Amino acid sequence: MSSRGRAKNFQNLLTSLYEQTDGENVSLGDLLHIVGVRSFGPVILLLGFVSITPLTIVPGANWLIATVVLLFSVQLLFLRESPWLPRRLVETKFPRKYLKTAVDSGMGAARVADRVTRPRFAFLTRIPFSIIPALGAVLAALITYPLGLVPFGPVAPGIALVLIGIGLTARDGLFLLLALFALAGSVWLLWRFVF
Repeated sequence: MSSRGRAKNFQNLLTSLYEQTDGENVSLGDLLHIVGVRSFGPVILLLGFVSITPLTIVPGANWLIATVVLLFSVQLLFLRESPWLPRRLVETKFPRKYLKTAVDSGMGAARVADRVTRPRFAFLTRIPFSIIPALGAVLAALITYPLGLVPFGPVAPGIALVLIGIGLTARDGLFLLLALFALAGSVWLLWRFVF
């Protein structure tokens, strides 16, 4: 795909999250439907993005996101074509005003991602190597549970999820490699503040 064809992919994804939803409350299922639940990269990107935005003001939001990431990623490790998620999780709702705040705050990062991503080390995004980012997503989700007890603790694994999502969506293996550093930072935080 040409650079022109890739332009504004991440910006469009963020914009669509707000423009294609309505009402005072939005469900997690609404957002997953927009990005396409079979698309591993955009789903992980969405969940990672949510985990580092003001949406996590909602009590328990980080643990909810971690649970969805964990369920989704484990199924993808086993190459399940149509991931299953519990209805209760999918129907969880939050105020749409938080979504607007999150989209606005993430637009700058989306513009940067649209400019700097391109296919690099693309083999890392294909089977069998795609198991590595799936394992990274599982690890980030597991680390989020204890780090949820530490102020701003879930941000590091959330950044790792965002990098994994960007890498898979843009077929840019460089971002998958950068995610390893974020995961290493998450493990350090876990060791430093929890154990």
